[in-house]
Amino acid sequence: MVIKLTENALNVLNHRYLIKNEKGELVETPDQLVRRVAKNISLADKEYNKDVNLKETEEEFYQMISDLDFLPNTPTLMNAGNILQQLSACFVLPIEDDMSAIYDAVKYTALIHQSGGGTGFNFSRLRPKNDFVHSTKGVASGPVSFMSVFNASTEVIKQGGKRRGANMGILRVDHPDIIEFINCKESELSVNNFNISIALTDKFMLALKKKTDYDIINPRTGKKSGTQNAKEIFDLIIEGAWRNGEPGIIFIDEINKYNPTPHIGKIESTNPCGEQPLLPYESCNLGSINLSNMVKKGKIDFDHLKKITWAAVHFLDNVIDMNKFPLKQIEDNTKANRKIGLGVMGLADMLIKLGLPYNSQKGVDAARQVMKFITEEGRNASSELAKIRGNFPNYKGSIFDGKLQHIRHATVTTIAPTGSISMIANASSGIEPIFSLVYVKNVLEKEGMLYVNDLFETIAKQRGFYSDELMRKVAESSSIQKIEDIPQDVRTVFVTSHDISPEWHIKMQAAIQEFTDNAVSKTVNFPNSATKEDIRKAYSLAHEAGCKGLTVYRDGSRQIQVIDVGKKKETEKEKSKEDIMRRVRERKPVVHGITSQIGTGCGNLYVTINEDDVGPLEVFARLGRSGGCAASQTEAIGRLISTAMRAGIGMKEIIEQLAGIRCPSPCWQPEGLVLSCPDAIAKALKKHTSETGELQVDKLIQEVPTLKEFINNDKKPKGDVVGVCPDCSGPLIHTEGCSKCQSCGYSKCG
Repeated sequence: MVIKLTENALNVLNHRYLIKNEKGELVETPDQLVRRVAKNISLADKEYNKDVNLKETEEEFYQMISDLDFLPNTPTLMNAGNILQQLSACFVLPIEDDMSAIYDAVKYTALIHQSGGGTGFNFSRLRPKNDFVHSTKGVASGPVSFMSVFNASTEVIKQGGKRRGANMGILRVDHPDIIEFINCKESELSVNNFNISIALTDKFMLALKKKTDYDIINPRTGKKSGTQNAKEIFDLIIEGAWRNGEPGIIFIDEINKYNPTPHIGKIESTNPCGEQPLLPYESCNLGSINLSNMVKKGKIDFDHLKKITWAAVHFLDNVIDMNKFPLKQIEDNTKANRKIGLGVMGLADMLIKLGLPYNSQKGVDAARQVMKFITEEGRNASSELAKIRGNFPNYKGSIFDGKLQHIRHATVTTIAPTGSISMIANASSGIEPIFSLVYVKNVLEKEGMLYVNDLFETIAKQRGFYSDELMRKVAESSSIQKIEDIPQDVRTVFVTSHDISPEWHIKMQAAIQEFTDNAVSKTVNFPNSATKEDIRKAYSLAHEAGCKGLTVYRDGSRQIQVIDVGKKKETEKEKSKEDIMRRVRERKPVVHGITSQIGTGCGNLYVTINEDDVGPLEVFARLGRSGGCAASQTEAIGRLISTAMRAGIGMKEIIEQLAGIRCPSPCWQPEGLVLSCPDAIAKALKKHTSETGELQVDKLIQEVPTLKEFINNDKKPKGDVVGVCPDCSGPLIHTEGCSKCQSCGYSKCG
């Protein structure tokens, strides 16, 4: 069978999923991947019926995946039938107020990240900063300091060679260190491997409504240690979210209101994107139905949707049994509750095929109807499995409103980010609206290629308004609403993220949440002009609407500025690039410096740092071994650092960019673990800075434009660009509470 895949889908599969040999050569086709996964997951049937026809189950699984009707989460696609066999995406680990337990958690985190999973933590049990420590008669360093330990560990480990580590850090709003936690990501480079969220309680929300103070509780004693003004804390949260999208918020009491196993314990944390609340040492297996494929002749094909829902529940139940868990505690708890997370992708595509705007009541009602159907049929499928395979072991009494006495899974549905798998399925991400209808992609000789949304291209050609010129016009805008060459009825249906008001984003999230067992991963997009008051209204509306959490992102708020010197006059912005480039420091004929020797996995590296009367001016990096690719790379790094220094970029910023970069040959040196040649250069620069002090170049900086302004002189990036993809150097966009690459499928959150 030939799987119908787009060029983008093939790129994602080739880059991230298909098996390669030791030389990096592909040894698997997309069809073989699907067959590998289907065959492996079907084997679990044998555990419950020795006479079962495994080929029949395999074909059912193979068919729905190859038709792109359903795709499991990335670890399952990567690892099922492979050596690793770790199939879960989501894990939560406990953080106890004990040094030994904390470092056990660091070790467990490393093992999970190595196996391809993401981790969530709640740091609220840790005693606050400067609190008394009996064992040492000293003082505690607090939750934020321990987060940096987990962050450093994550930086070192690249997940399974294919997925980078991702974490969720949560702190209760009544913890004494709440202000430090809110501000811990004020710099985008701080704890960069964490998403952070504040666990807002009902007591806090009530105090906020009444404009009163609320109690702060010391977790070590369990007693009140002070009060905070609810509005002041909420203002700080909003300030951070407005500044760069963090922290997010979760409504922890709302989450526990729907905890299916309260007799086992309270839910304290979620996975990295916030859609999967879990108990300590739990994991969850996710998968998504492609709603775009559930529309036939302009109507939802509920018969087909039921068939895929039942097959997907069967598949995800088998995943639990076939999983090779990274820890015994996780295996025990996962099998005791058997949580699965069946979700959707392609919601925006489905609405377009139905002719319904995303930002309309009819659109919201259709989404609610479909999610209600999936959850009800998912529970029915779970109930039928339970009659054969048994209820989940921690089942106690009737759950799900007393309608089902037999239930195989403590939870059935979750709306997860579908970053890479939605690209494979050529579907819109999760329940998000379409991000852009047309974009231009530059790939080697195919410079300036247009990538047009399939549905938009089809209708444009059918209605006779398609042209390359018009499509390029669309590509230059994040919206088609003001392009009069496109018929009004088409513009009404083909809305993109920034066409949709926050109110409609939240209405859609709330409608989906109403019929989702776990939670919903979604981003509410704001224009750059949005105010803090706009974000305040969104948070309040989300709480009133029954959402379990919320992530917001203001367009452009995470574009890292190399030098932030405030706003420039319009006349200065209009100056040419040549004028701007002339402002870099000139190199004098004679400068002075020092050379440091640092051992690396490639041999001794000699780093020379030269200075003029302003400060560090240039860096030369040379490997003791002559020639080779590594030597040319270190020379190139030195040249780039020198250029940056002469442009006025501070030593601190350069160090932060280089530190922690890892190569296959790290080595121990007196300076500590040297991860790579760039990491060695960072250590040499840091040592130099500590010896000479950070020199001030304020006068120089005032004359150098910001990176953002420099870009604006040429062409501003379109949409919610938040950085550069570490895999392919394409633009990262912020969606579904995470950063995702449209080119290769990389996702910061896995």
